Amino acid sequence: MNKPPFYVVSDGRLVLHLEPAEEGGYVVTSPFDPALITEAETIEEAFELAEEVTQELSEARAKQERRTRKSFRARNGSKVTRRKSPTRA
Repeated sequence: MNKPPFYVVSDGRLVLHLEPAEEGGYVVTSPFDPALITEAETIEEAFELAEEVTQELSEARAKQERRTRKSFRARNGSKVTRRKSPTRA
C-alpha cells in the first residue's frame, strides 16, 4: 500500500511536515527539530500547536541545560561558561 502524500508548509518562521493521519487531520513534525511532534485538524491549528510545542521544548531544553551546568559545577567545583558565537559581519 502506498503511503499517503505529505506536505511541507511554512509561515515564514516555522517549517512543518504535515502527513495526513488515518483518523483525520495531520501528524505534524519539523524537519529541523525531530522532537517537535503533534497532531492537528487544520493547517492553521498545526502552526498554533507547533508554536506551543516549540516554546515548551525551548523551556525544557533550557531547564535541562541549567541542571547540567549545576551538576557539572557540583562535580568539578568550577564555573561553566558559555562560548560566545562569532559575530557575523
